[in-house]
Amino acid sequence: MSRKKKISGEQALEEAYAAVDKAPLLKSLGVDINEHYLRLALTHRSFANEHGHLPNNERLEFLGDAVLGLSIAARLYEKFPMRPESDISKMRASIVSRYGLSDVAREIGLGAYILLGKGEHNSKGREKDSILSDTMEALFGAIYLQYEFETARGVILNLFAEKLEAAVSTSNHMDWKTTLQELCAERKMPMPEYTATSTGPEHDQLFSAQVFVEGQLLGEGMGPNKKQAEQHAAEKASLIIRVK
Repeated sequence: MSRKKKISGEQALEEAYAAVDKAPLLKSLGVDINEHYLRLALTHRSFANEHGHLPNNERLEFLGDAVLGLSIAARLYEKFPMRPESDISKMRASIVSRYGLSDVAREIGLGAYILLGKGEHNSKGREKDSILSDTMEALFGAIYLQYEFETARGVILNLFAEKLEAAVSTSNHMDWKTTLQELCAERKMPMPEYTATSTGPEHDQLFSAQVFVEGQLLGEGMGPNKKQAEQHAAEKASLIIRVK
């Protein structure tokens, strides 16, 4: 009986990376990333360690965190010229939190592209907030290295447009979808799930959104677009969970 030939760590990396088409991810990001940086950004330490301690995405994550923080801080500084530092600091912290990052990561389906070791794969690592948020930051680091700051900033502001708009349009400048995620995580509840419908002509639609946690309807909201309707639904759900 022939023994299966063991492949090298580099070969395993190449095969795992090539197994999933990256075109949808790059389309969501709105920018091309060369293969070297993209592969590194998607390589979680669990995969790297299982295949001979290959390079992983932690250094890119460190860099991307700084690029993200500056991009969001500068935009908030521009948007709220009369707000004190304490206010815009809280807003920035909410937007770039682990839950804010993982929310954006889920919107672009990032989990499907992350290279994980067997242990993390079996424990549903693709759904973990920590892994999603860290990989999101690594992608920002990769974009910065390839294109420098302005391009990375543009990608970030586009991906976080909803959260920035929530800070602008709500009276207390809270991103309620992120707040609801944080509350669910604190109480060890599953992440919220949203449904949305619309009525009216295309140029004048009214959206209605519902948010469920553990299959239970906790909030409903309406708005001129899906994102605002979900924010209003998340606000109501957050208030319910807080008093539970």
